[in-house]
Amino acid sequence: MFSGTGWPGSAPDPVAPTLGHVGDQSVPSRPGDSGSGVRVGLCGWTIAQTSYVLRFPLVEVQHTFYEPPANALLAHWRAQVPASFEFTIKAWQLVTHESGSPTYRRLRWPLPAEQRGQVGAFRSTLPVLQAWERTLQCAKVLRATAVLLQCPKSFRPTPSNVDRMRAFLNAVEPRGDWPISLLTELCREHDLAHVVDPMQTETVTPEQTYYRLHGTTGMRHVHTDGELRRLRDLVDGRPDPYVLFNNLPRAKDAERFLALL
Repeated sequence: MFSGTGWPGSAPDPVAPTLGHVGDQSVPSRPGDSGSGVRVGLCGWTIAQTSYVLRFPLVEVQHTFYEPPANALLAHWRAQVPASFEFTIKAWQLVTHESGSPTYRRLRWPLPAEQRGQVGAFRSTLPVLQAWERTLQCAKVLRATAVLLQCPKSFRPTPSNVDRMRAFLNAVEPRGDWPISLLTELCREHDLAHVVDPMQTETVTPEQTYYRLHGTTGMRHVHTDGELRRLRDLVDGRPDPYVLFNNLPRAKDAERFLALL
């Protein structure tokens, strides 16, 4: 898996353009803080928001991938959490996923027929650019510190895909087997963070660590004490690493991990 965070071109204030810049910010003490600089949270609001903000200092918003919520709802989320609470978001799927993806079933309205060949894969088309602009609007309302562009496994490292990505980039997530040398080159070239599940592979950007744990044996996996200790050792000494749990028993796993820090 390869992920990135940031914005092509200039980002609207007060959004931080990359995870590296986020780490330089002074963040006051907040519920769920480990005291170690490790930022621990969940992928999605999987428990009540009022309980969530007492247990974790950040959330990765999933709604923005399927179809961005209205600004009024995003503003409500921002207003209901402490000022120090941190949001990261996933970019709208129209940017990364082609119209044949099953994730398009989550759209409120079907994609117009004339747009079905124009979306996804970082195309420089009006629907993709509009979807990216909407993603940035969401980031601004939430004061998000990172945007993730998550590519499907079908997005392979072909010359045409890499060229399209380079033309679009400051952030991506192709999945599958991408050459380490190419990942390293893209991350350096575009100031990206390489986001991975550390139980599967290691990031090529440890100085900008953003881990997403999906479950070693599948979504129902409960991370073992040994896996959580290994995770603790991996992030030890890294500048402000992000650790997001995305398995089904994510809340308990995240709290067990916090207790180790």
